[in-house]
Amino acid sequence: MSTNIPDVIIDAHHHFWHLNEGHFPWLQEAYDPNEFFLGDYSAMCSDFDPDVYKQRTAGYPVKATVHVEAERARDEAEDEVRWLHELHAKDSGFPAAVVSYVDFGSPDVGEALARHAAYPLLRGIRCKPRTSHSPDVSIHGQAGTMQDDKWLRGLSELGRHGLSWDLRVPFWHLEEAATVAAMFPDTPIVLNHIGLPWDRSVAGLNHWRRGMAALAKCDQVYVKLSELGLRDADWNIQENASLLRETIDIFGWQRCMFASNLPVSGLNVDFPTLIDTIQLGARGLPSEALTAIWSGNAARFYRISL
Repeated sequence: MSTNIPDVIIDAHHHFWHLNEGHFPWLQEAYDPNEFFLGDYSAMCSDFDPDVYKQRTAGYPVKATVHVEAERARDEAEDEVRWLHELHAKDSGFPAAVVSYVDFGSPDVGEALARHAAYPLLRGIRCKPRTSHSPDVSIHGQAGTMQDDKWLRGLSELGRHGLSWDLRVPFWHLEEAATVAAMFPDTPIVLNHIGLPWDRSVAGLNHWRRGMAALAKCDQVYVKLSELGLRDADWNIQENASLLRETIDIFGWQRCMFASNLPVSGLNVDFPTLIDTIQLGARGLPSEALTAIWSGNAARFYRISL
């Protein structure tokens, strides 16, 4: 076990599922490694629940977790929330908070948000905007993108229900996301997976840095220190720690939170190595900052009481 780990860790991003208790097209009949950002994910096509999670994280003081919607069939989004509350009640207390899916482009988005918000663990929504497959392709203004007025009207409804938005886009959409964030200064937003810096070339990382700096100008935007895995590449602890430290420097430690992205991250890295990478990225920060990154910021953002 790594040293200098705080007494409390809150994991701000993971996924639970039982494949016999819901329809997950991407894990069941529609398996497609060509479309998945990490390639072959067959190792994930089995149940992942609090018991398996605790086996993966054994020896570390994870006291609370946040489940983020796992792309269960979209007509079962509320069923997923109900199931997660059942998991929480079965002695484990995991997850402590839930981020569900509601389609911002749906004509009944307000009604759906009201139903989801009625669940006591519900804290936010992850509705991914439509994104292009590469930086060289533009889909600007098309349906479901961050320029779609109907989609943006749905996003605007979050504030009425006291919900946050989990933002998940690859690095070439970060500047667009910053424009959207500036439109909703009162909506708490958290960027997933440090903006997915998949292109580690000089040009690619400069593009990522521009987007991260633009988002960081919006005071209500936080960031999850998570998911640095790359397709067809081994985990590079030094490179990944460097990107984590840049992220902390850009956003400030007050807006950064640890997140595992289990079981997805397990395709590239085991939990102890992930923890070591976060530690290396945060090396030299004061104890106040480390406590905030490991637990305090997530507790505040997702309103988790330990």
